[in-house]
Amino acid sequence: MTGQNYRGFLRQLSPDGKVRRSPTYALSDQQEMLIGRDPSCEIALDANQYLIVSRRHAVIRPLYPLGNGLPSWEIYDLNSINGTYINGKCLRGCHKLQVGDLIELGENGPQFIFEYQFLTPLVSPPLSEFSASPLESAKLHSVTFTQLFPLASTGRDLTHKAFFGPAILTIVFVVLLFSAVGQPKAFNMLLATYLTGATSYFVYHLCGKPKPWWVLFGCAACTSLILISPLLPLFIIIFRDILPGSLPKEGEVVSFMSLSIRMFFGAGMMEELLKALPIFGAFCLGRLLRSPWREKVGVWEPLDGILLGTASAVGFTLLETLGQYVPDIIDTVSLPTADGSGQLLGLQLLIPRILGSVAGHIAYSGYFGYFIGLSVLKPTKVWQILAIGYFCAATLHALWNATGFVSALLLAVVGILSYAFLAAAILKARVLSPTRSQNFATRFSGK
Repeated sequence: MTGQNYRGFLRQLSPDGKVRRSPTYALSDQQEMLIGRDPSCEIALDANQYLIVSRRHAVIRPLYPLGNGLPSWEIYDLNSINGTYINGKCLRGCHKLQVGDLIELGENGPQFIFEYQFLTPLVSPPLSEFSASPLESAKLHSVTFTQLFPLASTGRDLTHKAFFGPAILTIVFVVLLFSAVGQPKAFNMLLATYLTGATSYFVYHLCGKPKPWWVLFGCAACTSLILISPLLPLFIIIFRDILPGSLPKEGEVVSFMSLSIRMFFGAGMMEELLKALPIFGAFCLGRLLRSPWREKVGVWEPLDGILLGTASAVGFTLLETLGQYVPDIIDTVSLPTADGSGQLLGLQLLIPRILGSVAGHIAYSGYFGYFIGLSVLKPTKVWQILAIGYFCAATLHALWNATGFVSALLLAVVGILSYAFLAAAILKARVLSPTRSQNFATRFSGK
């Protein structure tokens, strides 16, 4: 099959992400095609509608035909102001286009899908019905090695796909979970680690800013160490004994207002400040380091605060769930006959507790982290920003705890609200990011 019956083209997406019926732009396999606002570009965009696009934004160039005779193309960014994104990642150098690639001109700019179109049927008629040379006929009916073994040609591209890493880790955790059957503590630890890792990965790609894994892991570890240090009893004395944050005792009847006030001081303010300590520590440490370590470790913008806040919440959730809630339920329910009832209930509690961290600790800490990072960008308003962020995070936390005693429906509403607050903060942080042109962002649609 040759380039005469097989071509590539770009299909523009509408602002809501849906494929338009038009316009489509056929790609030439003979000459390069410029994309931009300049009327001389082969793909010229409306200069008034797409201000984010440069006059000469990017270029698509044809490559020599592949071994099977099919044409291919690659895209270059022409040093545009707002950059070119391929599948959510900022383009560096060139990129060989693959079917389904999402091209975006600037963040939140016009989007195109790269597609192929066959101009003749895949099943070819007998040779006598068209004028084709024996060589062309042989190409039509031949099967190449890479067609029979796709890994030989696409294997190198797999490591660059967003789904590859999570898929491999999932397989590893599945194997480990099978090996831990019959060992409740190990099984619970593996399951909790996987679930919290998945939620953190989701938030990480929503933020779209690279942050070393060892920095995030260190933040989570610091929070876990704080929970087993003498600092926690001191926090309990301050927020639950001195301040009106004492938690209700078993069988004690209190009004919703009184319960909310107690939860605000005894859970919201106490735990959110505790989880923020590693973020403040990273901020101070970053100021002492030299570039590039200071940028990797420190807090320089809201995205940094959100990522470190999320990591801190993971450490808090893991230790709180595995160190307190699950052992308590196991000890309470376990029977002298050792029939495993306590272990089963412990596992049943583990799963919703960990998954609830998306709309719980991760949401509160990530939201407060946004304000910590924002205070770095706006140093003249630092105390005002921190006070508002601390109050909002503590309030959401308190509402979650208090509504849990009242209604499952209200609990769901607060959970959704908390996640909406975090998602809104992430979107705003991406807009405010000083490194916006260098960040990536994974879209959970399309390819």
